[in-house]
Amino acid sequence: MTDTDDRWGVIDERSIAEAHDLIGVPLRRDRMQWNEFATADAIRQFADGVGDDNPLWRDREYAATAGLDQPLAPPSFLYAVDATIVAPKLPGVQWIYAGTRWRWYDVVKEGDGFDVDARLTQMEEKTGRRFGLWVLQTGEIVYRRSDGGLLCVAEGRVARTPRQRRAARNDKSPSGDTLADQQLHELGHQATVSEEPRRGARPRLWESVSVGDTIGPAALELTLDRIFSWYTGAQGALHYGGAHGDGIRYRRRHDDYEINTKTGVKDSAARGHFSSKEGRDVGMGGAYDVGLQRIAWVISVLTDWMGDDAHLAEADVDVLRPNLVGDTTYATATVIDRWFDENAFIAVEIEGRNQHRALTTKGCCLIALPSSQHGRVHLPLFGGDPERWTAPPSSLAT
Repeated sequence: MTDTDDRWGVIDERSIAEAHDLIGVPLRRDRMQWNEFATADAIRQFADGVGDDNPLWRDREYAATAGLDQPLAPPSFLYAVDATIVAPKLPGVQWIYAGTRWRWYDVVKEGDGFDVDARLTQMEEKTGRRFGLWVLQTGEIVYRRSDGGLLCVAEGRVARTPRQRRAARNDKSPSGDTLADQQLHELGHQATVSEEPRRGARPRLWESVSVGDTIGPAALELTLDRIFSWYTGAQGALHYGGAHGDGIRYRRRHDDYEINTKTGVKDSAARGHFSSKEGRDVGMGGAYDVGLQRIAWVISVLTDWMGDDAHLAEADVDVLRPNLVGDTTYATATVIDRWFDENAFIAVEIEGRNQHRALTTKGCCLIALPSSQHGRVHLPLFGGDPERWTAPPSSLAT
């Protein structure tokens, strides 16, 4: 494909068919993998990139008191092993990260090495007023330890949309009320992670949790330095072609770039994350966060709440709209179900709203808790059987 090819950026039957042909095919992942091993440095740098100072991820003595041989990694650390972005073909078509469903069969430990298999599993054609024809690509990413043990199965969802300018957003609710009243303005400055203390070594027993219990609110103000920190700890510049000469060579080989409107130079497709002007140029309304970063932050809220003896089993989170630099996201969660299925589980429904009450993030997460009746959490879940999982009873009701 050449720079002048009139098919660059086109979504039509032909380009969709070309991508559809890759369903089920193992994909090359060198541009999506930042870490091959969970070293102490890699874990610490990732946790710093999320803003997660849980000692379970970084303090060897603390981990020992929790009965562990070595520190763990945050569950979302696997984003740095493979970014879960499965969006082949459709050259020149913008991709917007739409969400992840994580299913962790086991914890990630310092010293783990990883084998990853990624495949495109689904192509859905969509239409709407904003984009006309667009495509949702879904991929499955299977993470195993180097010894073959199953760690996690993830489903990554990526929207492929035409590139277009977008009018300035209006996030105000119909009433004109905002979350930025005096009380929540103060909350945003006092609770940059969560207003409730980390559970830590105090077990949160299944019997102590009831349907209707709430988690949060937790608040995060998005700043440019937090975006830079995410890139440093989680992905570097790899996803968009690397730096310097590597980036130039990448953009010669691939059509994953933006054209600088002033100079005509091939520019990084990530530029909208760092510049308000560029963010507006790509139709997002300003400089905006990385979807993976927002989901990783939601995960850290849950791991803080659940405590060291629990296990985050599943996080299925949708990224609904941009989170712009200067925005504050307020995350809350509600326990919606509890059941026993080899382990004692709860389900929580989570949502994130910005200071204008606009819903930006939502999802459902499953947590295995220690139980006075059933004992500790048994890992790997279901013996690491990839065909076996669990679900809230309410989701199975007819």
